[in-house]
Amino acid sequence: MRIEETFRADHGRILATLIRLLGDFDVAEEALQEAYAVAVEQWPATGSPANPAAWLVSTARHKAIDRIRRRTRLAQMQGEIARHIELSADEDAPVPEDRLRLIFTCCHPALAPEAQVALTLRTLGGLSTEEIARAFLVPTSTMAQRLVRAKAKIRVARIPYEVPPDDALVERLEAVMLVVYLVFNEGYAASVTSCATRPSGWAACSWSSCPITRRRRASSL
Repeated sequence: MRIEETFRADHGRILATLIRLLGDFDVAEEALQEAYAVAVEQWPATGSPANPAAWLVSTARHKAIDRIRRRTRLAQMQGEIARHIELSADEDAPVPEDRLRLIFTCCHPALAPEAQVALTLRTLGGLSTEEIARAFLVPTSTMAQRLVRAKAKIRVARIPYEVPPDDALVERLEAVMLVVYLVFNEGYAASVTSCATRPSGWAACSWSSCPITRRRRASSL
């Protein structure tokens, strides 16, 4: 499997697994980018590994350990996080539950609805910040700040990376359904038009036309 195919098929679940293992969105994203860079150098010469997703998770995990050890600003967290990563060494292979945990984290009620959608598109959808900004009709810098604030909120508020317990599942599910609806619309738009010609107002239009959004508005009247 080529790197491009692996990215399209497995990026979301690889990133979800790394966020579970590393406990930090930014660290996971940076480590995965480094793993992709290694793959670009090695795979053409050595061939694709038998399990590309597990290879990327393992490589990114080791890159994260190195990065954590180098960063003085993470000195206080270094021991705890590094030990957690080492103890998770047997969990390199992505599992389906990781994506489910991640979408519930991205759709936590502590985050604004627009931030929930943007963070889900960035992590599970694999869209760039520029693409998401065009979708929301905002400058790229604005969207970048929105994503940074959302990830910081998850970190500072210690939002758990988990599927909610049964007694909270119904309440939390509506936000997830709304985001899935909008992400599905983006996937459909991407399948019928290129990124360059994709309607830039899809997010705003989908948001207003979504039946879940209409039901929310009606209930608030």
